[in-house]
Amino acid sequence: MSKPFDLILFGASGFTGRLVAQYLHTLRNSEPGLRWAMAARNLSKLRAVCTELGIDDHIPLIEADAANPQAMAALVKQTRVVITTVGPYQQYGETLISACAANGTDYVDLCGEPTWMASMIPQLQGPARASGARIVFSCGFDSIPFDLGVLFLQDEMRQRFSTPATQVHGRMRVMKGGISGGTIASALTTVELIARDPSQAMVMNNPFALTPALQGPAQPDGELAAYDPLAKSWTGPFMMAAINTKNIHRTHALLGQPWGPDFRYDERMLCGDGERGRKRAKKLQRQTERQALLLRFAPSRWLLRRFVLAKPGQGPSLEKRESGRFEVLFIGQTASQQMLKVCVSGDRDPGYGSTAKMIAQSALCLLHDVDHDRTAGGVWTPGAAMGQTLIARLQRYAGLRFRVED
Repeated sequence: MSKPFDLILFGASGFTGRLVAQYLHTLRNSEPGLRWAMAARNLSKLRAVCTELGIDDHIPLIEADAANPQAMAALVKQTRVVITTVGPYQQYGETLISACAANGTDYVDLCGEPTWMASMIPQLQGPARASGARIVFSCGFDSIPFDLGVLFLQDEMRQRFSTPATQVHGRMRVMKGGISGGTIASALTTVELIARDPSQAMVMNNPFALTPALQGPAQPDGELAAYDPLAKSWTGPFMMAAINTKNIHRTHALLGQPWGPDFRYDERMLCGDGERGRKRAKKLQRQTERQALLLRFAPSRWLLRRFVLAKPGQGPSLEKRESGRFEVLFIGQTASQQMLKVCVSGDRDPGYGSTAKMIAQSALCLLHDVDHDRTAGGVWTPGAAMGQTLIARLQRYAGLRFRVED
């Protein structure tokens, strides 16, 4: 039976949701037949977003509460795919994602909450497989540039050397832009979950937490300052490694381990060569350790929420978003020491401008480019579900670039 909508954006009244809505509105010429709607808990806020962004009156608006199972079921039955920007997902996401899995509706989100993802994958896999729903977590800066960057590198390795890299270094080279209030709220919620249930710390520390049936070799330690001879640079901890690494190993598992059973991946921040680079790496290590210590204490978390950090629904100005950019370097090495470098870059602030385009194009990729013969119902990563097809779409429409470096 035909559904009235191709796509529903849930959470369109939030800061990131507004950016996704604005981007979808700009696609009216390149996607003239797209039937899409905007949904949120508060209809008056949705109308204000439409007025603010100049969105056409013919875009339908739907009032729906994420806590209401009947409302979420009714919502997902109307559309082929749902984009949701409503987080923290461990607080607000289960009813919607469960409705998608049960009713055969494709789903994409911006989740960077591995403890929640680890609990939801076994719960959703059976219903999604039965209904045909493609559930795809982490379709923003968490974790598309990293997940697809490793995939792109490995495909290039096999074309050039007829063998994949057994070791890949992901190195954040440039990151100009801010972290969203929603991302911060998700991180704090995860810390509070671990405070209540210390066993969840094992999930955060396990690079294979999203692939419980597959445990690979010991992975590099990303917490300390270290010199990387392949990058010829000192490196320090990178805050997003805990989620990106898990998604990359899940992609590898879902694809049938094409990179071999001994595949190793680590992700760090480049700090530069020489003594200056070493000092920057050590400083980054100390900052990371202090932040982790502060977040253990409830009063510190309250102070951060109340007085310091951006709230959900807040974010940087248009000027700051459009002046932002990012570059991630990936270095692959085969078992016989053959080496290749690739770079993934984006032309906007990673947490907002680029993320809005990435999640929208992920949804459109599922709609237009990836049929169910290729990607059946189940819980996927962007790399395993869409792979090179999504890379091509992101390069054409979303300002991302994937390239081999000399």
